Amino acid sequence: MDETFNFNLDDFDLAAALGIEENPEPEKVPKPEQGSIKVSHRMGKRQIWRKAASEAALEQAIDWHWQEGDCYHCFSFGDVDSFTFFKMVLRQQPITYAALSTWCMAGEDVTDLRKWHERGLVGRVDFFVGEILRGSYPDVYSAILEFIDECGGRIVTFRNHAKVMAIEGERFDCLIESSANINTNPRSENTVVTVDRELVAEYIKLFSEIVPFNKDCGAEPYRGRAEK
Repeated sequence: MDETFNFNLDDFDLAAALGIEENPEPEKVPKPEQGSIKVSHRMGKRQIWRKAASEAALEQAIDWHWQEGDCYHCFSFGDVDSFTFFKMVLRQQPITYAALSTWCMAGEDVTDLRKWHERGLVGRVDFFVGEILRGSYPDVYSAILEFIDECGGRIVTFRNHAKVMAIEGERFDCLIESSANINTNPRSENTVVTVDRELVAEYIKLFSEIVPFNKDCGAEPYRGRAEK
């Protein structure tokens, strides 16, 4: 004779019977604040965070004293571009040499470089630009030619899309790597600044070995202070 067993599981709690705790409510992550820049500097156990709504606010908010071995990771919005960080280097020391690699750039930034050179704050500058610059921005290209004649620098045109600045200064050398060109573009950008003399020397050597498309290069390749 078959027996039939009926179980009522309406009130049965399997998780409780097995000793499993209920999943907690997921934490609500706040939406990122728009129109700001977030900066993280990690050196050992030290961490510094700053937020600013614009380039001007960033320069007022951050009072960095950069030292060999420092590395800054930045994520920005608004009118912050790679030249923003060049200006921050200049606030701390005169720049003796700079290799500026960019796809394109703004004429105002060339004007600023010439002013700083005239004041003795910036020495030789070499430009490494994309093939678009001469045809699409002829005024900027002409301004660069005039400036390199004044500062003893050079301009190298090649299939370039790298955004890098290798900087030698009186107190420290640093490398600025950014998704941004040297012109303000109101989009999110990421930038890394590394204070490392050997790394800067390697990039300067790399740039000196690039074969240019253009003939009006200006000076001979710069070899870096390490090779002087």
